[in-house]
Amino acid sequence: MARYAVAGCKFFIGGAVADKGTDFVAADFTSQTWIEVGEWVTMGDMGDAAADITSQVVGEQRDKHAKGTRNAATMENVFNFDALDPGQIALIAAERSSNNFAFKIELNDKPAVGAAPKNSLRYFIALVNSARETGGGANTLRTLAVSLQPNSNFVRVAASAT
Repeated sequence: MARYAVAGCKFFIGGAVADKGTDFVAADFTSQTWIEVGEWVTMGDMGDAAADITSQVVGEQRDKHAKGTRNAATMENVFNFDALDPGQIALIAAERSSNNFAFKIELNDKPAVGAAPKNSLRYFIALVNSARETGGGANTLRTLAVSLQPNSNFVRVAASAT
């Protein structure tokens, strides 16, 4: 089994995207113009979890569970602050908006062989709930802490050899 480090992954922001009532697919993101966000330090969680629906069954003296709606947790990302980075500028502007924005994450898992190996991708839309400059102690870099609230499924595009 291959194992891949977070190091080498890339984070991109696209434009505003309208939500829709069905799952997104990779083709929904092909018209985006992507801006890489530089100095990515910490990758947040990606993916959905189902709500827990609980029913107390009197005769069995037992709680029974069912899966409910799907929800992605807030994705917390941290970047070394760079006031001139176009991607960070776009994130800060997106925080001021009430729109969903397109996001792309390029993982670092392309095959070692192939005609034109490509990394796998993750696409999703999200609100930028916060983009805060953070400090710390004297020997700490200033950072940009960005909270994304996904409003779609995570589209997975597999790595490929071509």
